[in-house]
Amino acid sequence: MTSVSDSSILVFPGQGSQAVGMGKDLYDNNPDARAVFNEVDDALNQKLSDIIFNGPMDELTLTTNVQPAIMAVSIAMLRASGIELTKYVAGHSLGEYTALCAAGALSVGDTAKLLRLRGDAMQRAVPVGAGLTAVILGLDIDKVREICAQTDCDVANDNSPGQVVVSGARDVVEKTLEIAKSAGAKRAMPLALSVPVHCRIQAPAADEMHNALEKIEIKEPRAILISNKTAAPMTDPTEIKDALVYQITHGVHWRESVLKMHELGITETIEVGPGAVLTGLTPRICPEMTAKKLEI
Repeated sequence: MTSVSDSSILVFPGQGSQAVGMGKDLYDNNPDARAVFNEVDDALNQKLSDIIFNGPMDELTLTTNVQPAIMAVSIAMLRASGIELTKYVAGHSLGEYTALCAAGALSVGDTAKLLRLRGDAMQRAVPVGAGLTAVILGLDIDKVREICAQTDCDVANDNSPGQVVVSGARDVVEKTLEIAKSAGAKRAMPLALSVPVHCRIQAPAADEMHNALEKIEIKEPRAILISNKTAAPMTDPTEIKDALVYQITHGVHWRESVLKMHELGITETIEVGPGAVLTGLTPRICPEMTAKKLEI
């Protein structure tokens, strides 16, 4: 195992980090990584790995595919690297499932099944075109919350100072973007997601996830989870299940989570997975911390 600093944390990305071909070199050259992709394919009874490696992109980005796909690539990278588990782990949105898998609380197969269900349930909950997710740049979280209170929109992700994602019914989000632009936002634009995320209109999906998680064993993780729900340490399996259901209809507190990491003595985030979104956010949230991508 490759040792890491006691003051480092492994963090796992969410949707938006995907690219066709991600993980293909690992599959071809590393048996530990190949085993992860095979386990995911078997659990889903589908050659998801073929979509990951070969596309097309519009099929990969379907919520039903992209959620287990990003998890598969992230866990394959972790297994191939031989890096040891850090004291704490965290993940952004679906990355929280990956973090729990990395920490041994969930098996790879169960994680894939849960994320497939999560994606399907989120798509079923809101008719295509009825919802919208958007990003607002250049306004602080308090101002965005103030605007959302006027429009009945939800804050989906508090990502970093000046970067907030909002979500909800299409007309509500569009109104929120109009007000944000008038209030001085540098940019306020829809995101290319097939579903609105982390918002109240996803309540039917939360019910489905609650029922699914009741049938899945979550073990106490071997690393402490920094929860999207509380931006605080969490290890109790019952609390973790509740938090996974909660995050379907409530926002991800990523900015606060990184600040909590710093408070706990963590000085470095190590992003495990495709892309480098979280690596870019860390120094913007907390300049005293450093961030790097796990390179294989």
